[in-house]
Amino acid sequence: MNKYLAKFITILVLLSVVHSLFGQRQPIDSSLIMDFEIYDPTSTLVVPENPVTSAKFKFVDIHSHHWRINDVSYFDKLFAEMDTLNMGALVNLSGRGGKRLQSMMDIVNQHPQKERFIVFTNIELRSIDDPEWTENTVKQIEFDVAAGARGLKIYKSQGMSNVDSSGNRIAIDDPRIDAVWAKCGELGIPVLIHSADPASFWKPHDEKNERWLELKLRPGRKRDPAKFTFEQIIAEQHHIFQKHPNTTFIAAHMGWYANDLKYLSTLMDKMPNMYVGIGAVIAELGRQPRMANWFFEKYQDRILFGKDSYKPKEFPTYFRVLETADEYFPYYKKYHAYWRMYGLNLPDEILKKVYYKNALNVIPGLKASLFEE
Repeated sequence: MNKYLAKFITILVLLSVVHSLFGQRQPIDSSLIMDFEIYDPTSTLVVPENPVTSAKFKFVDIHSHHWRINDVSYFDKLFAEMDTLNMGALVNLSGRGGKRLQSMMDIVNQHPQKERFIVFTNIELRSIDDPEWTENTVKQIEFDVAAGARGLKIYKSQGMSNVDSSGNRIAIDDPRIDAVWAKCGELGIPVLIHSADPASFWKPHDEKNERWLELKLRPGRKRDPAKFTFEQIIAEQHHIFQKHPNTTFIAAHMGWYANDLKYLSTLMDKMPNMYVGIGAVIAELGRQPRMANWFFEKYQDRILFGKDSYKPKEFPTYFRVLETADEYFPYYKKYHAYWRMYGLNLPDEILKKVYYKNALNVIPGLKASLFEE
């Protein structure tokens, strides 16, 4: 038998063995097949756990929404819930502006704890083609501040889905809005601005997309890059930050760069009037405790606590990430974060700044007496 024939026989034997092994494999039991969103195994990891039900220090939630306030009794329940969380004050970003804001403030001002409910106003961009839009909007800002508004909130729709009279998208850095940003700086009120969505919403909805489950459950959140891109919307936001250095801007959701803190650091260095709120991105911080600690140490004077949707049962996850050294604990919405998180164990002085001291520096009229110091 020559050597070539011997090699051929050897290959045939190996192929036969492989075929035999695979041929004996049992088919997967169909009862074991499940959707990704259902699979949620209980961890067998045994580590110290320190769940936190209320914040270590009183705090300001600078990102909340309360629309339907029809009676002063609304605040009795709200303030009682805030007390259980150790929340000193809350910022309602949904003041709406004009007469509606005035009506809200009339109700707020009837409550003896009115200082705990801070209201930001809003503006309407969709009438921007009106020749008097800029002048009227600036006057509205002045009226709202006189009525009690402490800041301006810009929604993500203002820059993404709002269109003018011709059906064109209104960019948030449209020069007709410049007078509004300037007026906010002149009046000393901050602008809390939400631009864009997580960059993954613009990516293909496939197995490589980290937000696959969220987009499956919330298909309306998919974004079409043919219309506009994440980078385009964010660049327009940064343009106004740089164009109006005398105005304080708070980038909601850490400007959607909580997953890239090194890059966010370059933005913070470039734009000293840029602050960030941590609302809805705590899961990003909790999965990178060392990098997040570095960021909080470096920018401790420009980070603000915020939650976004007001759901008291969800706040403890924020406290646990910020305050403890716990390991490998879950987020409360799997479609936002299927991964586990780790506590940052922030020093007390940084915690105080994030919880309330930084808010005292940027929100006019916020009373220091509501907090520890």
